[in-house]
Amino acid sequence: MKHLFTALHKRLKRVYDRLHNERFKDNLLQAIPFWVASVITGLVAVFYAKLFSWAEMGTAWMLHHGVWWLFIVMPVCFITAWWLCYKFAPAARGSGIPQVIAAVELATPKYIDKVKNLLSIRIIIVKIVSSIIMVFGGGVVGREGPTIQIAGSVFRAINQWLPSWWPKISKRNMIMAGASAGLAAAFNTPLGGVVFAMEEVTRTHISYFKTALFTAVIIAGLTAQGLLGPYLYLGYPDVSNLSGYIFFGVIAVGLVTGLLGSGMGRVILSIMKWTRSLKSIPKRIIYLTACALVLASLAYWVSERTLGSGKEIMTHTLFTADKHLPWYMPIIRIVGPVLSFTSGAAGGVFAPALTAGATVGAVMAEWFNVSPTNVNLLILAGMVGFLTGVTRTPFTSAILVLEMTDRHNVIFHLLLAGMVASLVSYLVDRHSFYDHLKAQYIHDIHHEAIPPEPEEKKVEEVKG
Repeated sequence: MKHLFTALHKRLKRVYDRLHNERFKDNLLQAIPFWVASVITGLVAVFYAKLFSWAEMGTAWMLHHGVWWLFIVMPVCFITAWWLCYKFAPAARGSGIPQVIAAVELATPKYIDKVKNLLSIRIIIVKIVSSIIMVFGGGVVGREGPTIQIAGSVFRAINQWLPSWWPKISKRNMIMAGASAGLAAAFNTPLGGVVFAMEEVTRTHISYFKTALFTAVIIAGLTAQGLLGPYLYLGYPDVSNLSGYIFFGVIAVGLVTGLLGSGMGRVILSIMKWTRSLKSIPKRIIYLTACALVLASLAYWVSERTLGSGKEIMTHTLFTADKHLPWYMPIIRIVGPVLSFTSGAAGGVFAPALTAGATVGAVMAEWFNVSPTNVNLLILAGMVGFLTGVTRTPFTSAILVLEMTDRHNVIFHLLLAGMVASLVSYLVDRHSFYDHLKAQYIHDIHHEAIPPEPEEKKVEEVKG
């Protein structure tokens, strides 16, 4: 009997070891695609950031050598950037975040074939080229939303290219991890990428793919850091020696920026609904030309800081003694994204929203006549509030600004601004800007308003 139990024990141990090794092998094989996609995402994000920076330098060169050039270059760039999306990849237009959210929702057995209309290699190419042309032409757009769609496309492509014998990986999890990795690589904000996945992309429990999500964020972020260095998107603003009553200023800024952010989203959506009725190309070209000329006029007669993503406005007000901004700066920094985003070209609204919020915070701080460190806090609160008004993601907005500045002592102030902005934004619209756009993309795909992408060739198993 003893020999029988010993033999049974050895056999069970061999079975356990075999199963354990097979499970380890499957887990390793499932992890490899995430690692590869994350490295590629980091590399593409760095390349895209460099191109974006060079395009902004081109705009600055034009402004330095003759602002009147804008009246020629901007209409040409607006029309060209729109035409690229219109002709080659309609889903590449705009931010890219609503497209990723829609792709996650469509990533079911019934609609999985439609995801390629929102995430593909073609969309990556068109997204980059169109947005770079927009930036060079003075468009008020950012690269963060586009980076998220680019990353989602990279992760989906890697998943598509896996041979048939590879362990199956959830397409939805792959896309969600890609979106998070894209945000982490774009802003150098790993926590922001994780929170963004939970609060905006999935809005569900993430326990089933938490390891893949964290791995994707870490690898993509480290890849970007390896090439760009461990930088902060903004830097280390001085927010020491804050006044005890500054909480009231944060609440006031949160109220105003929440209303303005959600209001800007409603205006953009209303204009986009109207532009969809412009069926003929000549009418669309007239609208694009008008948008470009209005922006060029604002840059020529009001302020050159009307153009671009606005990062230099944020850094100047946060890190110099000159914190004064004219009262009209928030207005032109809201008009810019409205005219640029409704063009139908590629470009995000994340960075322009942060800049608009920063200008509101700076102007309101001057009204309150507070100290420079309190001004810096209200600028940061304005960034959180305005972005929350657009996206309805107060935690993501607060964590992003926190990681951009490494100012942990004001985390409660930033969360307060986000919470207040989130509450008041519902007075303008019950749904977020991205929710409306996501619903529109899903509707267009189901009704084939977005032409289907060509059939993709799948990698077959090589039999030797």
